[in-house]
Amino acid sequence: MAIDFLSYNKPIIEEFRANDGVVGGDYEGLPLALLVTKGAKTGKDRVSPVSFIPDGDRVVVTATNAGLDYHPQWYLNLCADPNLTVEIGPDKYAAVAREIDGEERERLWEELVASNRRLGRYQSKTSRRIPVLVVERKAA
Repeated sequence: MAIDFLSYNKPIIEEFRANDGVVGGDYEGLPLALLVTKGAKTGKDRVSPVSFIPDGDRVVVTATNAGLDYHPQWYLNLCADPNLTVEIGPDKYAAVAREIDGEERERLWEELVASNRRLGRYQSKTSRRIPVLVVERKAA
């Protein structure tokens, strides 16, 4: 069954922006960021709420797509153009994303799953390896 992420995400995005990043529902109590990417085909801004963990001055996110067997569109957008805008609470900044692998990925994946058990369940639902990305603020 396909998930209509646009309809699902719209009220989350609205609640996030109205409450300086605090939301209820599925994301209640989790650190949440909005990733604003450029559509790979349209070039239009696309906003996606994602849970994250901090890693120093970086933000770490996963492209789980709720455990579906295909990558989320925001991840494909970042593959085409790794530049994005990040919103965390009232803070908004330009950033660049890159996928990580190896020991760094394994360490951060374990931290991500420890912070949000749902992520481990998502991996068990799909045969694809869920990408882990670090997002770094661009220098002003």
